[in-house]
Amino acid sequence: MSLAKILVVDDERIITDSLKQGLEKEGYDVITASSGEEGLEHFRIESPDITLLDINLPGMDGIKVLDAIKKFDKDAVAVMITAYGGVDTAVRAMKLGAYDYVEKPFDLARLNIILKKALETIKLKREVRQLRGEQQEKYSFDNIVGESEAVKKIAALARKIAESDATTILIQGESGTGKDLMARVIHFNSSRADKAFIEITCTALPETLIESELFGYEKGAFTDAKTAKKGMVELADGGTIYLDEIGDMKPSTQAKLLRVIEEKTFKRIGGLSDIKVDVRVIAATNKDLQEAVKSGDFREDLYYRLKVIPIYMPPLRGRKEDIILLIKRFIKVFSRELRKNPKELSPEAKEILMNYSWPGNVRELKNVIERVFILEEGDIILSEHLPKEITVTAVRSDEGGKSAFTLPYEGVSLENIEKDFIRQALQIANGNQTKAAKLLGLSRDALRYRMQKFDLL
Repeated sequence: MSLAKILVVDDERIITDSLKQGLEKEGYDVITASSGEEGLEHFRIESPDITLLDINLPGMDGIKVLDAIKKFDKDAVAVMITAYGGVDTAVRAMKLGAYDYVEKPFDLARLNIILKKALETIKLKREVRQLRGEQQEKYSFDNIVGESEAVKKIAALARKIAESDATTILIQGESGTGKDLMARVIHFNSSRADKAFIEITCTALPETLIESELFGYEKGAFTDAKTAKKGMVELADGGTIYLDEIGDMKPSTQAKLLRVIEEKTFKRIGGLSDIKVDVRVIAATNKDLQEAVKSGDFREDLYYRLKVIPIYMPPLRGRKEDIILLIKRFIKVFSRELRKNPKELSPEAKEILMNYSWPGNVRELKNVIERVFILEEGDIILSEHLPKEITVTAVRSDEGGKSAFTLPYEGVSLENIEKDFIRQALQIANGNQTKAAKLLGLSRDALRYRMQKFDLL
């Protein structure tokens, strides 16, 4: 197997022959062409990894061939060949996208170094391209799962935002509702997708570090600043910076962030000159920022600057029609990731999952399905496979003493409900009558009486 495929384009036969011989000894697969037109045809058919391209070709010269190659494949790697003294032309070619240049007569050792470095660059670009493709698939709009009106509206809004030039977005919602997913979906479906997506969790960094992480610092700015360091805002230039839990950002840092948003400039810590950036700022929080503004914990001007385009992620309990769709998605994900057969929901498990209030929202639901896949065998998800806190909640009243169940207008058989609850309590308690009685607020004797009454002994 060759190291790579090299196309050599030069009108001097002695050059193409010597390069072919020398490079094949190094393990390369070499194709040659004697004119620009022939070289371009070989490039289109053979798709070489690297093109060695003479600048001074008859007819279509090397600069024109380079331009045509780059139009055909913007990531194509070309190394220009120039006669002694033609460095200025070679430098001009590099400005047009050439990787490097070599002068005649050749130093084969230097050429080999250039080719190896070029191959490393190609490998890195391919890995980046593959990773970007995986990210764009992972964060496509298909991953916003739901048929509820709330989700449909959010998805439509996110599409408009992604396609727009909007530079400030505020995502609000309870923990676990998918704020981070939404931020990534917007980024990876926008014109900024090829640039960086950088996340900072404001609660994860102490106040003394968050400013230097955001804005960087100059050499000597403080005792340990041995060298200058770029901050996250600078690294995100052209892309997106995602500030999670922005409600916990300190007021002093809020003021500097406001300047970045309004003026697109900032200073590194210890720096004197302004640095200009083009970043999209997506901020997220599970706090009520309006209340934080009233209490003085959050700047009012920053709040309204961030809230140019607000997105509210609804809690899962407010879109119960999406629960089964989400479960099916997670079953598909974990059966693939854990290499297990897909599972089906039993009617009892389905009812429990649909009636649970999901305080941890989509994240909690995902964790439940993952746990079932890891711990439980079989192709059916049963009620006993679900965590106790979910199944216990299914038979409890809410904290205010109000019934957790609504009486249907058509009525219902109280005896059937009582029998069903006793059966569920016994399932949750794995047949332990003392535990089942406790779940139902009964004595063990009272439970046994009812079990006998409903023929459950």
